[in-house]
Amino acid sequence: MSDSQDIFAAGGVDAPEQPAPGAAQPYRVLARKYRPSKFSELIGQDAMVQTLANAIKRDRLAHAFLMTGVRGVGKTSTARLIAKALNCIGEDGQGGPTIDPCGQCEPCRSIAEGSFIDVIEMDAASHTGVDDVREIIEAVRYSSVSARYKIYIIDEVHMLSKNAFNALLKTLEEPPPHVKFIFATTEVNKVPITVLSRCQRFDLKRISAEQLSAHFGMIVEKEGVTAEQEALDLIAQAAEGSVRDGLSILDQAIAHADMDGDGQVKAVQIRDMLGLSDRSAVRRLFAKLLEGDSAALLDAISEQYKIGVEPLSLMNGLLSLSHQVTLFKVGRASDPTLSDSAKQQFADWSEQLSYPVLHRLWQLLLKGYQEVQQAHLPREACEMALLRVLCAGDMPDPGKLAKMLEQNGSVTASTATMQEAAPPPPQAAPVAQTTPLAPAPAPTETPEPQAGALPNDFSEVVKAVGRVSAVLESILIADMRLISLDAPNVIYQPVRAIGDSDIRKITEALRQETGRDWKFTEGQGEAQPSLVEREQQIRDAERQAILDAPLVKAAFEAFPDAVLLEDEDSRPQESRSA
Repeated sequence: MSDSQDIFAAGGVDAPEQPAPGAAQPYRVLARKYRPSKFSELIGQDAMVQTLANAIKRDRLAHAFLMTGVRGVGKTSTARLIAKALNCIGEDGQGGPTIDPCGQCEPCRSIAEGSFIDVIEMDAASHTGVDDVREIIEAVRYSSVSARYKIYIIDEVHMLSKNAFNALLKTLEEPPPHVKFIFATTEVNKVPITVLSRCQRFDLKRISAEQLSAHFGMIVEKEGVTAEQEALDLIAQAAEGSVRDGLSILDQAIAHADMDGDGQVKAVQIRDMLGLSDRSAVRRLFAKLLEGDSAALLDAISEQYKIGVEPLSLMNGLLSLSHQVTLFKVGRASDPTLSDSAKQQFADWSEQLSYPVLHRLWQLLLKGYQEVQQAHLPREACEMALLRVLCAGDMPDPGKLAKMLEQNGSVTASTATMQEAAPPPPQAAPVAQTTPLAPAPAPTETPEPQAGALPNDFSEVVKAVGRVSAVLESILIADMRLISLDAPNVIYQPVRAIGDSDIRKITEALRQETGRDWKFTEGQGEAQPSLVEREQQIRDAERQAILDAPLVKAAFEAFPDAVLLEDEDSRPQESRSA
């Protein structure tokens, strides 16, 4: 018995249990445990690694690097690897900068542990001010303590204030030879261009689902866990290109699998854990949409809702499915996780569905997704959106509608009816080809009045004034309703108030044109429409005649939300300018 145990025994107290030798270390999450320790373990960033390797070999190292990309693609890990690569001295202590650091020398081990004095990591989110940058500026003047380079790693650099960025500019442009800066950010658009121009920028890409799935398979093997390939594929898809997100989900999935007792990560568990819809169930739901079976469609939605699938996830799955079918149709299918039966089903759908139908399906599903996203009742919004898609499937596209009408002999009859009941479309109508300053088109052009003769029609009065002033002409066209014309006397009713000065100018213009004094008098009684109002009446009649045509009626019955558009060039000048 040791002396310490004797002391406890003498006092009548049991000695505390001694910790077992080699006790287990605190658990580290997978995202930290499998952080890359060398560039060969950094997946999906081959172009950046090659650039850095060439720069090191040729001794063309930049003084500042900027790593940008979405969360979890390896920005901070890459910064630490660069710090290792630049400060590695090799196992024999004689090595230089290398793209393949040994991981055994003091700098490599200390950087990995985060305790190396010459590699300073700073979180810009909590050190945003000028004072924090001033400390860096003052410290860079001193050489490194034991390393080849003093390296500053500033994470989330976009969080620095404007003044802090400005304070750093001079040092960043001309740092001492022993100093390197490495910045990391997820929002590079917030970094001033003056900083970007002083850095060598690397855009880290999202990791593909195939690479993530293979990476997770290697990790579960190292962890002594088995996993279904479909489960790993689901995790890789849910990670959305982020290694850290995927490892966090995998960590949770392994814990969930252990609760079941067999230790295997299964796809059904991943779906339950993440609230994902079963891909085969989504395909069945898609088939119900195409079949037009509303009762089966609602039952399928209810079934998915009961097992915990969120309506938004269901809409997202249908959108993805619609996109995949379209890719199959253009011959660009690229999802290696699909089973043979799923590929065959996609191929069949791609043959059955035309491009217009697929486009319409995508638009309707996208609209439904937005509605479900904003709805207070997501399930009800999902059902209504999918029922709308189902009803839209019964509507023929314009091409098929035209063929149906043609086969029934409706096109010829409708065309003849339109020719009898309606004038040409707006773009070919006589109104569109005459100047908007003229009255309603007449079968023949009114001849110009002879010199000295008085105009006997109001349109001639308008033309005479127009030869002097376009402004005065517009007043006659838009603001004057004619009651009677007995040249040179005009009795009118104003659409809106016309100033006395304008009337004097109009009469003066007519005196110049006709050599006679004219008199305009505001009166009461039945008045004709103004020239603008008369033109609009003609256009309304033309539009109604088109809408009453059988072919157009059939089109509106097939497409209730359709709108008859008007050619911009055919609108009256007054309405366009307004």
